[in-house]
Amino acid sequence: MTRRATPVPVRLARILRLVAHVARGLWVVHTRYASLPPGRQDDELRRWARGLLAILRVEVRCHNAPETLPERCLLVSNHVSWLDIFAVYAVVPGLFVAKSEIREWPVVGDLVRRVGTLFIERGNRRHARRTNERMVAALETGRLVAVCPEGTTTDGRSLRHFHAALLQPAIGARALVLPLALRFVDHDGAQTDAPVYVDDTSLAESLWRIAAMPFMAVELRFAPYVSTESQHRRELTQRVHGLIARELGLPHGHTPSGRPADPRAGSPSAGHPTRTPYPAPADPG
Repeated sequence: MTRRATPVPVRLARILRLVAHVARGLWVVHTRYASLPPGRQDDELRRWARGLLAILRVEVRCHNAPETLPERCLLVSNHVSWLDIFAVYAVVPGLFVAKSEIREWPVVGDLVRRVGTLFIERGNRRHARRTNERMVAALETGRLVAVCPEGTTTDGRSLRHFHAALLQPAIGARALVLPLALRFVDHDGAQTDAPVYVDDTSLAESLWRIAAMPFMAVELRFAPYVSTESQHRRELTQRVHGLIARELGLPHGHTPSGRPADPRAGSPSAGHPTRTPYPAPADPG
């Protein structure tokens, strides 16, 4: 059944509430966030992310979510939208890996930097190694680290090649890997393109489309933990990719044709670049 879009005044009200919510988040990270212990920081992230999703009428639905996390855990998920990070924060907050350009984004760049985001410079192998070392250090202190190794967004109906370099820190830290399949559905349970953030879509256009939805849910489907013991990163990556594909209902080894993960590395006709806060690693692994 087709449902009417949210009236424009309601959309504008949601966006204004969102602006106020972001302002509150900036106040917290500028005044007291850094002084909090990691557990309290995670609590702040969880509450703030849940508030953001509630404003946008996005319900979080978890399937097989772990009751507790292991001491060292790398979360690996597919990548659909800029909402992904907040959906994860709402359930299992931690540190995300993102491309360095995010630091220069107005408002958002300052916010994500101050909550401990680990940045990586695309095409810079030396910087990638340093970021991997930081990921290992964070994992060894017990912080959950989250990555989206596709290096780009999709429409949620496909799963691209995973860059194995982003899973190497889990091996170095002897951490468990927690695969997560993420998708967005509408009121009737059908997959929706409203939050998809690809091609030439701007953040403003994406936000307006999300605000137009009367209701939306994000499904987080957790697969069993994967041990990194005696694993080569390519074998580990293939296994995690297969588990996420299974949770998404895709055939094992499914990857879509089309644009490469980083269009600048492809042919001139590779198509429009995608919009994503996650990096295409310097080492495609």
